[in-house]
Amino acid sequence: MARYSGPREKIARRFGVPLFGPSKALETRNFPPGQHGARNTRRKMSEYGTALAEKQKLRYQYGVLEKQFRRFFAEAQRRKGVTGENLLQMLELRLDNVAYRLGFANTRFASRQLVAHGHLRVNGTVVNVASYQCKPGDVVTVKGSPRSQQLVGRFLEMTQGVPVPDWVTVDRDKQEGKINRLPLREDINPIANEQLVVELYSR
Repeated sequence: MARYSGPREKIARRFGVPLFGPSKALETRNFPPGQHGARNTRRKMSEYGTALAEKQKLRYQYGVLEKQFRRFFAEAQRRKGVTGENLLQMLELRLDNVAYRLGFANTRFASRQLVAHGHLRVNGTVVNVASYQCKPGDVVTVKGSPRSQQLVGRFLEMTQGVPVPDWVTVDRDKQEGKINRLPLREDINPIANEQLVVELYSR
């Protein structure tokens, strides 16, 4: 299972955005990493550099490597509708992200591990592929084993105060969630400008 395993705080400081969840390092050192980071203000980038940075933000946020991200973009182009919004929807509907949105984990990295270790079911079937594309109407439940339920139960306590988006509903007592509809752009509120990503790959 390919995934990004490099430094996280350093990447978050490079882009000035908490890509991997709340970042204490970003709060205390809100400047780029490196020897001269504190002395230099964030440099003005070219149009290409800006678009590349927006693409990298999305990649790191959802934990997708470049080759897989290109496949998502190619599929988003093939689908009807706005390419940028299609791309965001596909990223949001990854099973690991859906589990994160439901509060089954407190970070996307933790939710990815939940999926990979077979703790979750989709429509009654164990799915251990983090990139599995969920659909409206799908029901995501926690496997019946005590270990799985205890693990997700701890995460649900940690995420109790985190709002759940409207496109999903969660029953915390049953440890069950349902996808009601496709997420809209305003539901996702992306940290990157997806239109610049579309322009980058359309060059």
